[in-house]
Amino acid sequence: MKALISNDDGITASGILASKMAVEDLCETCVVAPETQQSGIGHALTLFEPLRINEHVLRDGSIGYGVTGTPTDAVTIGLFEIMDEKPDIMISGINTGFNIGKAELTTSGTLGAALEAASFGIPAIAISQEVTQDSVKFENGKVDIDFDFAGKMLNKIAKIVLKKGLPEGIDLLNVNIPEKPTDEEIEVATLGDRMYLPIVEKRNDPRGKPYYWINGDLYQDNKPGSDGYELINKQKTTITPLKIDLTGDIDSIKNWLK
Repeated sequence: MKALISNDDGITASGILASKMAVEDLCETCVVAPETQQSGIGHALTLFEPLRINEHVLRDGSIGYGVTGTPTDAVTIGLFEIMDEKPDIMISGINTGFNIGKAELTTSGTLGAALEAASFGIPAIAISQEVTQDSVKFENGKVDIDFDFAGKMLNKIAKIVLKKGLPEGIDLLNVNIPEKPTDEEIEVATLGDRMYLPIVEKRNDPRGKPYYWINGDLYQDNKPGSDGYELINKQKTTITPLKIDLTGDIDSIKNWLK
């Protein structure tokens, strides 16, 4: 059994090492991730610039590979250049900060990496953890995050995926871990409504030329049973099954065209 592990936080992020350590009793692991932080880049693929692969010694002494591109680039390089055979599972994360709601899925680099693997028929898990100051630790002058519970839940879910595969019609799983879990139960949740309503701030540089910051106000309407409600309100681990096929109702469009 083999696993490809990637993320959007970068090859040196502590979450990707936590993923590796969580599943290395289940399978052989290969860590390939972006060289730098790539949050919010979604499923972007680099087409007009060359990519490079750099070896990194991870904190446990093992070798990981940093790719000078996006999470999707990293997964593509991992699958078709670094690994010698198709992995049995792909894991993206553990991401710092949750990925919940319909809108975040299209911009999340964590989901983008998982989607790339899923598009080649590889069962994929995107896993993220709610993070506040309470879950951040400082050791030897470095910022670290407690991913122990997330790793335990990842092992539990990955073990099922490796044994059974994913259910028919499901391509990947979006898993979110609360900061202060109430128990080890996993809630199967729908995607909630959570997004940032864009605010474009226009400023001028010292030479008077305009530049822009895209900001936003948070909007959320998380109903019971949604990922946001179960994670934030009840501090439950959530799992949302996803599929790549975004095709809507064909018959409704045929009738609409008449």
